[in-house]
Amino acid sequence: MLSVLISLLLVILVLLVFRRMRIPPVLGYLVTGILVGPSVFELLADSEQMHFLAELGVVFLLFSLGLEFSLPKLMSMKGLVFGLGSAQLSVTTGVIAAVCLLVGLDLEQALIVGAVVALSSTAIVIKQLSEMRQTNSGSGQMAISVLLFQDIAVVPILILIPMLGTDSDFGLSLLLALGKGVGAFVIIFLAGKLILPKLFDEIARARSDELFVLTAIMVVVLTGALTYSLGLSAALGAFLSGMMLGESKYRHQLDADIRPFKDILMGLFFVSIGMMLNLSLVAQQWPLLLLCLPLLILTKSLIITAFYLNRRAKRRSALKSGIYLAQVGEFGFVVLALAQKNSLLSDSTVSFIIALGVLSMALTPILMHRADKLAKKLIKSQTLLEQPLPIPTTCELMKDHVVICGFGRVGQTIARFLKKEAISYIAMDQDPVRIQEALVGGENVLFGDSRHRDILKSCHVDKAKLVVITFDDNHSVMQVLSACKEMGQDIKVMIRTRDDTDMAKLKEAGAQTVVPEALEGSLMLVSQVLFLSGVPMSRVLKRIQIERKNQYKFMHGYFHGDESSHSMELDLEQLHAVALPFDAHVIGNSIGELPLERLRITLRGIRRNHQEISEPEHNFVIAEDDVLILCGKPRRVERAERYLLNGG
Repeated sequence: MLSVLISLLLVILVLLVFRRMRIPPVLGYLVTGILVGPSVFELLADSEQMHFLAELGVVFLLFSLGLEFSLPKLMSMKGLVFGLGSAQLSVTTGVIAAVCLLVGLDLEQALIVGAVVALSSTAIVIKQLSEMRQTNSGSGQMAISVLLFQDIAVVPILILIPMLGTDSDFGLSLLLALGKGVGAFVIIFLAGKLILPKLFDEIARARSDELFVLTAIMVVVLTGALTYSLGLSAALGAFLSGMMLGESKYRHQLDADIRPFKDILMGLFFVSIGMMLNLSLVAQQWPLLLLCLPLLILTKSLIITAFYLNRRAKRRSALKSGIYLAQVGEFGFVVLALAQKNSLLSDSTVSFIIALGVLSMALTPILMHRADKLAKKLIKSQTLLEQPLPIPTTCELMKDHVVICGFGRVGQTIARFLKKEAISYIAMDQDPVRIQEALVGGENVLFGDSRHRDILKSCHVDKAKLVVITFDDNHSVMQVLSACKEMGQDIKVMIRTRDDTDMAKLKEAGAQTVVPEALEGSLMLVSQVLFLSGVPMSRVLKRIQIERKNQYKFMHGYFHGDESSHSMELDLEQLHAVALPFDAHVIGNSIGELPLERLRITLRGIRRNHQEISEPEHNFVIAEDDVLILCGKPRRVERAERYLLNGG
């Protein structure tokens, strides 16, 4: 127990020192692993439990990556993933294997070492790209495409190694593994399309943060266990499930909930990698390591760069991608362990490659942070900045917009007026039904808890003109306000509250404006009373401005009575979006033929082909896939929807 506490203290101290020195935290974890490992203090045993937790970190990392890669996006990158990825792996393996043959290894050993060295580190590269905000850059996307193929290719490599040197028919085994992979993909694909969205709908309706997080963890572990039970990589299953959920409205919230677990477990993974480094071996073979390490980085960088240039990628982006992938990957260590277990590689060879791999991993964060400067120095003629390969979403393009936290009645009213004034906005809410309705109705909304910094980041709060918090929960409001201020003290935040109870506290916490709903409602009523009583409007407006400036002091205090505690108004008018399928009753009818007065509802607008028609003419003909925005009391809206779809 004492050794574990000392190890944790070492992690904290090393990370603090590295943070002060502005050194990437990945290096801090690697250094901590070396310190607590068998080469220095021997504080932690190299146990199975440690490796299990470390592998879980990779699983969570791949799930987060899958959330960024929807199936359509992956298919659009199939040329990069399967074409470029396969070419890189085969050529790098061949070049390294040829060098190994020259130094005296036999063909089987050379191929194994070549395959190990050809694999790059998904964990380090993706983590660094995320921290550098380069995941969606051209070089970042090209690097990720190669890493995805490598993670898939690990499966047949792990199957082939035990069969080397035997008479087994590994062609049949490979075919069986391919069948398992296809089966796992089909199962996860169907679950992701049919089961997981409905499951998260139910969980979201329960309004329990703990339940949502537990469900997310369960999905990651379950899909990983499924592919692992089929003899495939657990990380591959997690990636597939993340990819399926990447198309859902819960993507941002899932990523925010998984992130703390992923970061902690990834830290353990890097600690375990550091523990593998044998310092005595490094001391004995340091001249050879100093020779092989730059050769390894240079060879992998040049091979990858050459392939990217062949695809007419920009030279700077190609070179940066080559630098990103120049290290030995974590799955390479898994391959080495299996080869050693089957007596295909000597202990000295395995130890040397591990030392080479760990050192290359340790250099990776530094190289990645300096990749852009290196590329500029080496390629001075190219001055254009690289552009992201995928088309950015509306949210990614936003600047000087308004962020609305809470999309209830107040949030929707604000959004409606912003839209009228052509001011861009992004709203977030935790009600899945409301989000689905709003998305169908063409609103720019996402599912997410605005208390999470990652959710706020996805809305680009740091570039927003204003953040408006509309929900009535002062504890949650303080959390959102604190998260906003951590991201930038100059971020303007407006808060709507029910009354002025915590107004001073919210102002002290950094709120630009606090609007107490009850007092503002009273002010509007007072302005009407004064005007209708003969007070000039200029004087009324001046009086209201003074009251707001004085933080409603004149309105404080009133006589309490026997007030009802019921605040729910169940019979208010609501908006409802109705998407019309091909067999809807009203298709072919004009707007004038709809019995809107009889149904006692209002038609607020029609969406067709992502365009909104706010005031359609009476002769406007309704067509398939049109979305009608209805306004009315709940029961009347239900009757109107039944009429639109089925008639009667």
